[in-house]
Amino acid sequence: MSTDFAAARLNMVESQIRTADVTDLPLQDALRVVARETVVPPSKAYLAYADADIEYAPGRWLLRPREVGKLLQALKPREGEKALAIAAPYAAAVLEKMGLAVTRLEGDDLKTAPAGTFDVIICEGAVAAAPKSWRDALAVGGRLGVVERTGPVGRAVIYLRAEDGVGRRLDFDASPPILAGFEVEPSFSF
Repeated sequence: MSTDFAAARLNMVESQIRTADVTDLPLQDALRVVARETVVPPSKAYLAYADADIEYAPGRWLLRPREVGKLLQALKPREGEKALAIAAPYAAAVLEKMGLAVTRLEGDDLKTAPAGTFDVIICEGAVAAAPKSWRDALAVGGRLGVVERTGPVGRAVIYLRAEDGVGRRLDFDASPPILAGFEVEPSFSF
């Protein structure tokens, strides 16, 4: 039995993306054509469009379709911008389809952003707190989207660089798995 991935993509946009108030039409168009099944192991391709956390590499997870759609919309990506995708192969492909120049950061050292500045930075795994190096890599007007999670429920957070520093706003609840290497540091108290 083969999976009709094109139909699954359309169904994902109609039932998980649009119903989550993701109204950005260029984003919806990109989500309709980017093959999510190509960024997961072949043995998990059947899960690509499900409302599920999918481990695509050890300790690396794709955001659920609703969550990645909402996070991308909050970042307001625009054609021609420079983007950094941290452990975010699906978001990277969507941003490329939308006309952004994307640098992909995978590998062992995800806490250090590459040299240069970016208009959009996205991470698909949850972290306890966005590393300073990620915030420092934002160009003026740049936006960083990440889920910060220290307990059972996390929050999507958008960081915005202005001339005088970086602001932070909470967006929506999300509970993706913690990205390997970004676990909450245990604390000791009396």
